[in-house]
Amino acid sequence: MSDPADLTVTEASALLAGRKLRSVELTRACLDRIRERDGVHSFDGDPGSINAWVRVYEEDALAAATRADERLVRGEAPGLCGIPIGLKDIYAVAGKPLTASSRLLDEVPARSCDAWERLEAEGMVLLGHLHTHEFAAGGTTDQVGNPWALDRSAGGSSGGSAAALAARMTPAATGTDTAGSLRIPSAFCGTSTVKPTRGLVSMRGIVPLAASLDHAGPMARTVEDCALLLAGMAGVGGAVDGHALAGLRLGVSSRIGELDPDVAAGFESTLERCRSLGAELVQAPPARETLDDWVLVLLTDMLHYHHRFDARRMLYRPSIRQFVVQAEGLGPVDYDGLQAQRLVDAEHWERWFATERISALLEPTVPDVAWLRGPGYDVAGSDVALISLTHHWDWTGHPAVALPAGVGAQSGLPVSVSLIGPAGSDWELLALGAGLQAELGVPV
Repeated sequence: MSDPADLTVTEASALLAGRKLRSVELTRACLDRIRERDGVHSFDGDPGSINAWVRVYEEDALAAATRADERLVRGEAPGLCGIPIGLKDIYAVAGKPLTASSRLLDEVPARSCDAWERLEAEGMVLLGHLHTHEFAAGGTTDQVGNPWALDRSAGGSSGGSAAALAARMTPAATGTDTAGSLRIPSAFCGTSTVKPTRGLVSMRGIVPLAASLDHAGPMARTVEDCALLLAGMAGVGGAVDGHALAGLRLGVSSRIGELDPDVAAGFESTLERCRSLGAELVQAPPARETLDDWVLVLLTDMLHYHHRFDARRMLYRPSIRQFVVQAEGLGPVDYDGLQAQRLVDAEHWERWFATERISALLEPTVPDVAWLRGPGYDVAGSDVALISLTHHWDWTGHPAVALPAGVGAQSGLPVSVSLIGPAGSDWELLALGAGLQAELGVPV
């Protein structure tokens, strides 16, 4: 072990359990790494900084690490105990500011969100809050620099989480996903994530974007780590072993449009690897285009929450303010009908998975490599291309595991693939993702 900050969750957990590493050592290493690599901690960021962190809770983190070490000495089940983590700045923590990377929100909740309550009970160590695209309403998080190239976006809306992981400032983080906000930043930064089946992880105490579309989930450098974190956040499940692909039937998405050459190469290489490992690839059926309906539900849900800021809406960044104005300008919306259609669209996939005996569907996660930073807050919906594949699985609620598929030969930036499975297949999907990641590797 060179620097504890470079450890994955799985590696660190084993060392902590064997008393070969103390949580205080690990936490100090992460705090040192934040000081070395993050640069400024600011609302707007700057071109020379990653700026993943909104706030760092150094004293509290060291105190929590001390308590975790005491628990481990007593022989309590190790699991996630003593592992540092960063929370997206929409996860409520009792007694800590909650700002959603916005000038409008400045709350100090009295109670933590359910997800953090569970992780804290496991003995995890909170390092601080991580930047989000304001109110989680976009795919770029332009105040955060991508560790692979600071002039590039870290993706969004959980951009601070993915950037902190890629820069090895924390082994674990959390995010949310309404149109791709766990998966897009993971793809841009070369990290891993799982968008769980809708409802598996409680959203109580997490600032909503669109309450009926939102998913909460873990982010880490490996799929194996995501499984451990998801178990903690959901209070069910556990560690997974990589599942062999031999003999499995995997679907190939019919929804894929134009791809960046590096993304296309990474996806084709992944398909070929699956074939060589003995998987049978099956073409997926066409799917109804759901983006327009998704937008109507998003805007309706978003307005319901954001009315509370009507008197101060000039404090929004431009794109968020435009979203609210668009929502107010909607004509009559058959909201109940849209929600009913979601069930029909989800059942379309459930029947296909079952009838064709498909273990998972393969798609590129995002059609592009990381975009240049800068204009992501200028115009509402300017990043719609980033959600062309991801939004559909928030609409249907199916689980999706996103993992790196290499580094592009032309761009030198990470590319990513996703595995989508039947509702409730989260642990099987994570096992498949871990097995595939063992073949594809993790970019460094």
